[in-house]
Formats: sequence, structure tokens, C-alpha cells
Amino acid sequence: MARPSIFDLMEGRGTHSYVQDGRNASILIDINGEHLQRDEAKISVFDSGFMLGDGVWEGLRLHAGRLAFLDRHLDRLYRGAKAIAMDIGIAREELEQRLYAVLDANGMHGDGVHVRLMVTRGIRSTPYQDPRVVISPATIVIIPEWKTAAPETAERMLKLFTVHVRRGYPDVQDPMLNSHSKLNCITACIQATQAGADEGLMLDPHGFVATCNSTHFFIVRDGEIWTSSGDYCLDGITRGVVIEIAREAGIPVFERNFSLTHVYGADEAFTTGTFAGVAPVGDIDGRVLGTQRGPMVARLQEFYLKKLAFETQRQTRP
Repeated sequence: MARPSIFDLMEGRGTHSYVQDGRNASILIDINGEHLQRDEAKISVFDSGFMLGDGVWEGLRLHAGRLAFLDRHLDRLYRGAKAIAMDIGIAREELEQRLYAVLDANGMHGDGVHVRLMVTRGIRSTPYQDPRVVISPATIVIIPEWKTAAPETAERMLKLFTVHVRRGYPDVQDPMLNSHSKLNCITACIQATQAGADEGLMLDPHGFVATCNSTHFFIVRDGEIWTSSGDYCLDGITRGVVIEIAREAGIPVFERNFSLTHVYGADEAFTTGTFAGVAPVGDIDGRVLGTQRGPMVARLQEFYLKKLAFETQRQTRP
């Protein structure tokens, strides 16, 4: 009997579980301002992203016809590009127009849409890492998909596994940079999946809890919310929003160092991310924190949905 592949093990699991939608087979994808059918959307093998993982990206959600927290996402994208000395080549106003244009072309006007926005340094003349061999403007790809989080995501208790892969020092590869080079997180994801978990919990170089491989991690202790110091994780948009809404509600929130001992003894735990929002965690390394969604997670989910609705209602679009 054939051993199941890692993809078989991952099917239908994790914080990014979603409802399959046949419309995705014929979506239009934007490559440098041109709309192409999915099967025709291709980039060069000499592109910096394919060749070296040289670029930055964002994941976006469409809510009530607006891209949620778009200003924050574009701020992070342009900051990241500036940090790696990469010229995106177009102003953010034009990029916003491209985003909505491809959504309109696909008839995507309401909810249930996820967008992957990717920017690479462009095409290289030869397989070499020096940016001076780049011979084209930046490559900008926008992939919109009909993608709704699985209905059980809000209540299903996630299972996490602490992986051996650490989040590294910023002078090695800064984990705050949302780069195309995600092998560190992919390796963590593989280990967690093979351990039967939904997501990998990653420590920082000092042994404190940092983040998960594709989401951010929080615990609840005695009515307080704790998350990592932020020194060894991405500057998460949803992470920041949850911290804001909790403080606005008078809930004490601490960005601090804490260990697995604190995690195993927590009252509740949850993850945050653009796709699933706030998702409860029930099992970490075999320690059961809870078998059903806790009261703090339920409150935060409610606050988050209200914040999402408020922010999208006040947004204008091109």
C-alpha cells in the first residue's frame, strides 16, 4: 500500500482550509496589468521570484466588495520593497486600480475572495543573485480566487506542534520581511503536518514563542492576552488589528517573551491571519487547552468582524 504524500496529509486541514470552488478553473489573473486566463498566465523562468525568491507579497481578502485593510497591506508591501532596494515601478494608486480591475473582470464584488499580490524584482539576464543583472521592471502578479474559509474554522479547535525550525535573527533573514523566500516556514509546515498538526508553532532563537508558520499566535491567561514581542515574526495585519480591538475593549494585551511552559498552562489560545481571521487552538504538543472555543476567542471573533465591517464601509475604491 502506497504511503500517503504530505499533500494527502494536508488535505482539508489547517488554518487555511477552504471550500472548493469550480469557478477558480477559469479565473483571470493580472500579470503586469494584462488579464490572462489561468492556464495562460505564465512568467519567465528567469524571473527573480521563480529563480531566487526575490520579492515581496501580500494576501488580501475581499469583504463587502472592498479589500479589507488595504492601506495597511500596501504600506507593508511598499515598506518591504524599499527595505530590499526594489522599485515596484508603479504608484500605489495604480496598483490599487489594478487590484480592483481584475476583481471586476472576474465578477468578484462581494465576499469569499482571496487575493495573492506578488511583486518580484523582475527578469534576470542570467541565473545570478546580483540585482544588477535584472533587465526588466518589477513583475507584478495578482491572483484572485473564490476562496471561503471552511465553515468550521471559527469553532474547530486547531492542533499545533512545536517544530525544530526557529525564526531567525533579523541580521540573517529578517522574519519581519514578507518575502517570497518562505522555505523556513515551509519546512516548519512540513514537520507540523507530518506530526498530524494543523500548524507549526515556531520558537525564536532564545527559546521563546515567536509565531506559527503561516499565522500569528496568542494565548489567554487570567483574562490577559499575550502574544510574542514581535521581534521574530512578520508585522501581521490581523495580529495588529486584534491587538487594537482588544485594547479598545479594555482587555489587557501584552507583547512579550513567554515560553512553552506559559503556553501549556494557558486558559485559551488562538491564531490570527488574513484568511481565517481569529481561529481557536485546542491542542499544543499533546496538551489539551480546551475542547471547544473559549469565551475570550468568541469575544475577539465578534470584535474582529465588527472592525472588519466598519473599516470596509468607510473605504472608497477606484
